Amino acid sequence: MKFFVDTADIAEIRELAAAGVLDGVTTNPSLIAKIGRPIREVIKEICEAIDGPVSAEVTATDFDGMLVEGERLASIAENVAVKVPSTWDGFRACRALSGRGLKVNVTLCFSANQALLAAKAGAAYISPFVGRLDDIGLDGMEVVREIRVIYNNDTSFTTQILASSIRTPLHVKQAALAGADIATVPPGVLRSLANHPLTEKGLASFVADWGRTGQTIL
Repeated sequence: MKFFVDTADIAEIRELAAAGVLDGVTTNPSLIAKIGRPIREVIKEICEAIDGPVSAEVTATDFDGMLVEGERLASIAENVAVKVPSTWDGFRACRALSGRGLKVNVTLCFSANQALLAAKAGAAYISPFVGRLDDIGLDGMEVVREIRVIYNNDTSFTTQILASSIRTPLHVKQAALAGADIATVPPGVLRSLANHPLTEKGLASFVADWGRTGQTIL
């Protein structure tokens, strides 16, 4: 499973990219708003920092507006993936933009039926929002599992499952087990995947034992 980071913070992106764990970046209007800089400037800077796909989301809600904004966002860099919502106009825009050779990430997906429509429309990525489904008492990861089965049943689909609204390390593991192609996670969650109390305990023991030898490797 690939890792995307869900942020518009260029410092976070560069640090994670340097560690070799990052395959792409996802942004949205809320994340861009937190940065407080022009969207084209932010997306361009992110695209220069990483070779993988960088999702940039349209803000229009109508078909024509999505096409104009989608093409404008895609013109920023070759590795931009245009994000459109899981609405009827969004699926139409996905079909049109995909037909023009652009990668499209269909976002705000909350059902397997929406994912089916996205795949039919030629989406490069479908983004089921796991955490938000959990918030209303549903099993968000079950939607990922359902999408995996549907996509496996039709070999003509090339849409990748991008598990989104990931909030915990457990979500990450569950997404991998459910067959997600990608998980997009906040920087803090991605870093926390390395944490385990037994690792810390073992490392402290090794360091203490080595110190008592009085030796140096250098």
